[in-house]
Amino acid sequence: MNPDLLDQTGDIRSDAAHPRATEMVTSLNSLGLPKPPAQTRVIVAMSGGVDSSVVAALLKRDGYEVIGVTLQLYDHGAATHRKGSCCAGQDIHDARDVAERLGIPHYVLDYESRFRDKVIDSFARSYVAGETPIPCVACNQLIKFKDLFDTARDLGADVLATGHYISSHDDGAGGRALFRAVDADRDQSYFLFATTRDQLDLLRFPLGDLPKPDVRQLAHDFGLAVADKADSQDICFVPSGKYTDIIERLIPGAAEPGDIVHVNGDVLGTHHGVIHFTIGQRKGLGLGAAANVKGEPLYVVKLDPAHKRVIVGPRSALATRFVHLRDVNWIGPGGIEDIPVDGLEVAVRLRSTRPPGSAILRRRDGAVEVELAVGEDGVSPGQACVFYEDARPRARVLGGGFIKPQI
Repeated sequence: MNPDLLDQTGDIRSDAAHPRATEMVTSLNSLGLPKPPAQTRVIVAMSGGVDSSVVAALLKRDGYEVIGVTLQLYDHGAATHRKGSCCAGQDIHDARDVAERLGIPHYVLDYESRFRDKVIDSFARSYVAGETPIPCVACNQLIKFKDLFDTARDLGADVLATGHYISSHDDGAGGRALFRAVDADRDQSYFLFATTRDQLDLLRFPLGDLPKPDVRQLAHDFGLAVADKADSQDICFVPSGKYTDIIERLIPGAAEPGDIVHVNGDVLGTHHGVIHFTIGQRKGLGLGAAANVKGEPLYVVKLDPAHKRVIVGPRSALATRFVHLRDVNWIGPGGIEDIPVDGLEVAVRLRSTRPPGSAILRRRDGAVEVELAVGEDGVSPGQACVFYEDARPRARVLGGGFIKPQI
């Protein structure tokens, strides 16, 4: 254990400083910094999974001063033992065991109250408002790359490294840029579009150029007990896997009954709460024979929580060409104000599971919108729209925003 990290009580010092090299090193190390690895302090965000464990092992092997930090984000009973959970229960023990095997210091930081305030409560409010939120984006944006970022700075870190599948490299203009991972099936750029330029200067993603099978093999090579551990799930904090359970617990009365209404205005039936529906949903409408109109199956095309209505219609009513965005983050060249008047050709993703598709990005009167080359079904408010330089593998991430309700 490195004693200069601790105060007299044994806790992490908030003013822990990293010893600097006495001579200027002109060559860059593998993390892009002009100093030897042994003089480069790296904080590794260790979730207890295979990816972040391999990151810690790789950096330790390469001679860096590695410190593992695990965030305790929630403690929701069954969720701490559910397959695919993270940042709670057994995961914390797994991270500690990996750190012990690697011979690196390891600290657990209690971020439960921050996680609840910034992620879980926001998640619940968003669903009640008729949106389909992405808690992983909020966790990265507001916890891992905000609060943990600040902690890493306080610890004198040169780098904060994570196990995300995404790459960052010099952008040629004195900063760093984000790029899609080499493993398209694992690429996590959709969840990291809100990363800022300042954060990119500190962040590193050592797994961005590795396919997942290679990462698991490295875990075996390093002798890590988590080598075959299951990957974490998106909504890690939901004990039963049913998000509506936690929403109703956090916001009593959130599931208020209302009408299921056809786009033509006809009332077809009733429901037990808007929170039980998502845009594009076909099954589970509870309409029986009324779930088909003129031989066409019905889909949820809009949610109207203010009037407790679920709007349904044929699949053709789901098609969207224009997507309006809020809270846009731009990390491409220049600024978003530099987008040409007639728009910028980009590739966009509206779902993490789909490849980028062609679109035109426009900025009008301070608002940002995207025109899709091909209409997409089931575009949901609260989801992300992520911009890329093009649709090719390893394309640069330009930024993104959250989808606003259709007008």
